[in-house]
Amino acid sequence: MVDQEKKQILPHKESVEIVSLGEGKEVKIGASIAAETKQNLIELLRKFKDVFAWSYQDMPGLNTDIVVHRLPIKEECRPVQQKLRRMRPDVLLKIKEEVKKQFDAGFLQVVKYSEWVANIVPVPKKDGKVRMCVDYRDLNKASPKDNFPLPHIDTLVDNTAGYSLFSFMDGFSGYNQIKMHPEDMEKTTFVTIWGTFCYKVMPFGLKNAGATYQRAMVTLFHDMMHKEIEVYVDDMIAKSKTEKEHVQVLRKLFLRLRKFQLKLNPAKCTFGARSGKLLGFVVSERGIEIDPDKVKAIQELPPPCTQKEVRGFL
Repeated sequence: MVDQEKKQILPHKESVEIVSLGEGKEVKIGASIAAETKQNLIELLRKFKDVFAWSYQDMPGLNTDIVVHRLPIKEECRPVQQKLRRMRPDVLLKIKEEVKKQFDAGFLQVVKYSEWVANIVPVPKKDGKVRMCVDYRDLNKASPKDNFPLPHIDTLVDNTAGYSLFSFMDGFSGYNQIKMHPEDMEKTTFVTIWGTFCYKVMPFGLKNAGATYQRAMVTLFHDMMHKEIEVYVDDMIAKSKTEKEHVQVLRKLFLRLRKFQLKLNPAKCTFGARSGKLLGFVVSERGIEIDPDKVKAIQELPPPCTQKEVRGFL
C-alpha cells in the first residue's frame, strides 16, 4: 500500500511531431505511426489546410439554412437590464481588447435601447489574458429548455476505446460558428464602459447553446457518428482499426468540414495518435484508463477547512 502511494503518477503524454502546412501554419501528428501513413497523413493535412482556422477572420460560420440559434422567452418573464458593475482598470483594458477583437471579426454589433442587458464576467486564462464571459443568468431563467440530448459520456468513451488509431479534434471557437437569429440578437446585449454590444453569433453561457451545437453536429455527421467518428459538442474524435483506414476516414471527414465550412482549431488537434484524452479518460487500443492528471489533482487537493471550501470540493 505504501509503495502504491509512493508511485509517482505522471500525466498522460502521447509523443507528437509538429508538421508544417506552409505559411507558418502547423499541426500535431502522432509520432508512432508508420512512415508511409505519416507521409499520406501530411499530404492530406496540407491538401485540406482550409478546414482549420488560425484566427476569427478564417471563420465564415455555418450556413443559417442548417442551423441558427433562437432565444424564445417565456410569456410571464420581463426583460432584465443589469447595471454596469465596477472592475479593475487592468481587467477593463483586457476586456476592451477582447471586445475589439470580436467586433473586428464581425461577431458583435453596437446596440442601443436594448430591453435585455447583461454584465461581462472576466475569467482569467492561464496565458494572462481574460476570457470574456457574459452573465446570462437572467436571460437563461426566462428561456425554456431545449431538450435535445447530449451524448452519454460513458457510451461515447466505450465506443472509442479499443481502436488502434485516433485523431482528436476541436472546433475553433466552436459556438461562435453558429449564427444568432436576427430577431434574437439584441437579447444577448452586454454592457461595457465603452458602450453596449450584442452578439451576431451564438455566445458561450446561453442555456441552450450546447443543445444547438450538438443538433448541428448530428445534422452534419449523422451517418458517420458511432462508426468512424464520435462527437461531443465541439470535441470530435476520428477512430479506425488500421492506419490505412484512418487516412480514408479523415479524408471523408475533411470533405464534410469543407462542404459546410466548419473550422477546426489547429492548436487543439492531434492526428494519428495511438491514445489520448477524451472527456476525462485516456482511450487507446488497450481500452479505457483513468487520466492520471485527474488522480493527481485529487491527491494534491488541500483538505477543505471552511464551508465554502467544502462546497468547492463537492
